[in-house]
Amino acid sequence: MAIQGCTDVEIEYLIVGSGLTGGVIARMLADRGRKLLVMERRSHLGGNVHDHRHESGITIHNYGPHSFRTNSEKLWKFVNRFAPFRRFEAVVKSFVDGKYENWPIANSYIKRTVGDGWKPDFVGRPSNFEEACLSMMPSQIYRSFVKGYTEKQWGVSARELSAHLARRFEVREDDDPRLMQHRFQGLPEKGYTQFMKSLLTGIPVLLKCDYHDARNEFNPKRLTIYTGPIDEYFRFDLGHLRYRAQSREHKYLPATDWTQPCFQVNNPDPSNGPHIRTIEWKYMMPRDDATEVSGTLLTRETPYSPSNPNEYEYPFPDQANEQLFKRYADRVRAIPGLLICGRLGEYRYYDMDQAIARAQVLAHRILNLEDIAASIEPPVR
Repeated sequence: MAIQGCTDVEIEYLIVGSGLTGGVIARMLADRGRKLLVMERRSHLGGNVHDHRHESGITIHNYGPHSFRTNSEKLWKFVNRFAPFRRFEAVVKSFVDGKYENWPIANSYIKRTVGDGWKPDFVGRPSNFEEACLSMMPSQIYRSFVKGYTEKQWGVSARELSAHLARRFEVREDDDPRLMQHRFQGLPEKGYTQFMKSLLTGIPVLLKCDYHDARNEFNPKRLTIYTGPIDEYFRFDLGHLRYRAQSREHKYLPATDWTQPCFQVNNPDPSNGPHIRTIEWKYMMPRDDATEVSGTLLTRETPYSPSNPNEYEYPFPDQANEQLFKRYADRVRAIPGLLICGRLGEYRYYDMDQAIARAQVLAHRILNLEDIAASIEPPVR
């Protein structure tokens, strides 16, 4: 349920943020009978895991496309506990040299384009993102598919970014058009908004309540679990961590049934505009439902550097920000009764399945610490 307004509540756990991390931890603690309260400064549940229906009947994800995938049967069963998921396998293409090409890149494509005897253009231990990419592919492919997209996404030279960022994609052996090859892939049948409401059913939630304005009003008996930006928790007193976000421009085409070859088209060429990708939402609908909808709905995503913490989406992958994060994280360890976690709290990009699995680990750890504390408490006489 949602409680409007901030009121003092007798609680064991205060959870700041109702996104995947906060929602999963809240669910697991509530299932064990713990008294808790979730605080959310937005007007809706779910953080960035939120969608709505456009007037055309097309479902649109407010904060960019979220497609769930995992190889874990346990995680698949967990999400289906709160909503039935239907099969959806995302297909992404990149618009390169006037053609739609598969993404991720396949070795077979490189052979057709560069030649059978191609070799990576970097050998050794990569020290930055560009070198990491060139250790996987020829420079011609890197320039066409990766360099422009990445530099638009982050707003800096690819050589300034961490080599670890390149782990988010691969060069495949085959021409599998699917973005991901996980065993389980899907979307909640009634959308993510309903999924998050189901996840938090029966748990008290304060909407439109900013923790930073109300933190002195709450004193949980056991733990504050904070899933917001770690630097904002400390009022940025060591400096601001850097983040990126997407500006989203929506366009409804009433007289067009379909306009793209797939759900997402990447735009790596800087000369083709500042946006990095275009989403056609009808592809995420069941095929029969999509064919009954009149027109189509597109969203262009253009990266920018947000100043409002409520707009933070992507932690910045470079060494300077990683070092600043560690300084903040060291301070958290010295504060009893505080856990800072999640994508913004841990300053780390998590896919949906990773965020859920991480939240489950943290919830089990919290409950185990409870059990340990109970076992060493002196008996009541």
